[in-house]
Amino acid sequence: MADAAHTAGTAPVAEAGDLAAPDTRPRRQEIVAIVVGNRLALFGLIVLALLVFAALFGQWLVPYGLNDISVADRLSPPSAAHWFGTDELGRDVLTRVVLAARVSLLVGLVAVGISLSIGVVSGLIAGFYGGRLEDVIMRLMDVIFAFPAVLLAIAILAILGPGTTSTMVAIGIVYTPIFARIVRGSALSVREEVYVRAARAVGANDTRLIALHVLPNLLAPVIVQTSISLAFAILSEAALSFLGLGVQPPDPSWGRMLFEGRGFIQQAWWIAVFPGLAIFVTVLSFNVVGDALRDALDPRQRSAIQSQGLDRD
Repeated sequence: MADAAHTAGTAPVAEAGDLAAPDTRPRRQEIVAIVVGNRLALFGLIVLALLVFAALFGQWLVPYGLNDISVADRLSPPSAAHWFGTDELGRDVLTRVVLAARVSLLVGLVAVGISLSIGVVSGLIAGFYGGRLEDVIMRLMDVIFAFPAVLLAIAILAILGPGTTSTMVAIGIVYTPIFARIVRGSALSVREEVYVRAARAVGANDTRLIALHVLPNLLAPVIVQTSISLAFAILSEAALSFLGLGVQPPDPSWGRMLFEGRGFIQQAWWIAVFPGLAIFVTVLSFNVVGDALRDALDPRQRSAIQSQGLDRD
C-alpha cells in the first residue's frame, strides 16, 4: 500500500504495460556469434543436427531392416557390407544404432517436456505467490530431489511397469525439481524488482506481471537447463534400458544394445562399443551446447567473453 501511495503522489504514471523491465537480454547476433565461435559448441551443434536427421530420416537411409537376421553373418566384424559389424543374431549394428537415435531423442524430448511443464508451473506458483503454497510445493520437490535419479526412476517404473511411455514419465518426474528450483529462484528475485512493484501498484494483474516481467527473465536459465537435462534424460534412458526397465524390444535402444553386447565384449566388441559411443557423443554434445548457451545468455559471462576476444571468428 505504501508503494501505491508513493506512486500516486508523483508525476503522471505510466500504464501498467509501459512499466517494462530494462532489456538486458542479448541480441540474437551476439548469441549466434558466441555459440558458433566456440569450437566445441559448433561440434556439438553439428552432432545434434546429424542426430535429428538420423531420427527423422534414418529408416530410409540404413542399408538393412531393423530386425533383418542373417545367421551366416552373425558376429561379423566391421566390414564394407556391415560398417559397424553384426550382432549375435546377424542383425546390422549400424542400422540399429541409427534407428535407436529416434527412440532416445523422443524419450529425452518428452521426458524433459514433462519436467519443464510441471517444473515451470510449480516454480512460478511457489516463487511468485510464496506463503504456505510455496512451502508445500518446494518440500515436495525436495523429497523428489533427495533420491538418486536412477533409483527413483526404477521405483517409479516398478509401479508403472517397463516400457517407453513409462520411461518418459519416470524420467520426467525425476528431473522436475531442477526446473522448479530454477524458476522459483528467478521468480523470487524478479517479483521484488522496482518495475514489478510499480506495475502492480498501477493495477497490473498477476497474469500480466508474469507474462511481461517474470517469464522473459526465466528464458535464459530454462533454455540452458533444458539442453543439459536432455543429455541426462538420454543417459538415464540408456541406464534404465540397460537394466531391462526402459525401452523394450522390438524397439531399439542404445542402452538395450549395451546390455545385449555385454556378453560378447571379448569376441565381438563392436556390439557394445558403437552404441556406447553414440551415447557418449550425444550426451557430450548436449552438454557443450548447454555450456555455450549459458555463456551467451548470461550477461556477465557474455561480457567476460567479449572482453577476452573469445567471440572472434
